[in-house]
Amino acid sequence: MKAADLREMNTAGLQDELLKLRREQFNLRMQRATGQEIQQNDLRQVRRDIARIKTVMAEAARTSDAG
Repeated sequence: MKAADLREMNTAGLQDELLKLRREQFNLRMQRATGQEIQQNDLRQVRRDIARIKTVMAEAARTSDAG
């Protein structure tokens, strides 16, 4: 997921994507806790995507407050 793609989305779309990624992160953590094999890269990528969405949402909030 690229930040440029996220910047084109509206707030509701970003929140939906954030919710989806948090659910995926929870599922991956549960799989790891129960001893199932997961790719560590998957968990890392989900964490980074969540941070990327939060960053874009914060940028949007700052620009709407300033404008």
